[in-house]
Amino acid sequence: MAATRFLGLAGTRLLRLLTSQGALLLLLSLALFGSFRYQTFLTPLNLMNIMRQNSMLAIVALGMTVVILSGGIDLSVGAFVALGGVIAAMLAPAGSLVAIIGGIASTALLGMVNGLLVSRALLQPFVVTLFTASAARGLALSLTEEKSIAVSSAASGLVWLGRGFIGPVPVPVLIVALLYFAAWFMLHRSLLGLHIFAVGDNEEASRLMGVNPDRVKLVAYTISGLLSGLAGVVLAGRLGAGQPVAAFGWETDAIAATVMGGTFLGGGQGSVLPTLIGVLLLGMIYNLLNLEGTITPWWQLVLRGGFLLLVVIFQQRVVKTAG
Repeated sequence: MAATRFLGLAGTRLLRLLTSQGALLLLLSLALFGSFRYQTFLTPLNLMNIMRQNSMLAIVALGMTVVILSGGIDLSVGAFVALGGVIAAMLAPAGSLVAIIGGIASTALLGMVNGLLVSRALLQPFVVTLFTASAARGLALSLTEEKSIAVSSAASGLVWLGRGFIGPVPVPVLIVALLYFAAWFMLHRSLLGLHIFAVGDNEEASRLMGVNPDRVKLVAYTISGLLSGLAGVVLAGRLGAGQPVAAFGWETDAIAATVMGGTFLGGGQGSVLPTLIGVLLLGMIYNLLNLEGTITPWWQLVLRGGFLLLVVIFQQRVVKTAG
């Protein structure tokens, strides 16, 4: 009996360790595999390219993490990225500042709409964000007539956000570093962060403690919308154009990165720094698949969905074992 109990406790601790640190262990394992498989994999140029290419997804995943921690989900982030980039490109002739603010403000407003519909209208987050995703994507396609909008030369600052460097480090990578530090500080060193964790863990209990769950959800979805717009602006600067079909499927990658980092889909447990590890893990996986060259992008979409399903199943197993 004692041996069985000991094995059960050991198994539970192992599952919790894999949930909290599994992404980091897998990241290191893949890096080791890639270094033996490809001579160019661990070169500074390739590693910097992985970080640069996934910077926009990292920004989106950060907003997704905040929403999931509050007990919600946001399926509109990919469409918001496209819309934010399109609006920034359309406003680019008026200058970089107008373009950047316009792109971010438009999706922050839509994120606020998400938050109001979820908190005040009491609609399910899945339904609300699915609707706004469709509306935002349709709006982006309508505004551009299904064509790319080139970024005007008057918006050199916008292009710098996507392509510039400060020293040897790409600007998007520095933006990600600053945002993740700010989000970590907000979640773990501020009253708002405490309220986000409380609402995600138990909304009714948080209400009894004096927390306003409606306000917390509104803030969480607004943050997600704002960050999606920022990612769209950076992406438009990097591509030199606003693409209405950009960021297709990014909501899946953002959820996968968040969950792989140990944030529970039920909310109330997780952090942002492990999400960044999850983003880098996804980027490394796709980089290895591209270097291998035997799996088409369409099959990579299939693998992406299957990988997310496996992570969610594993997470549910941890919850049941811990319970």
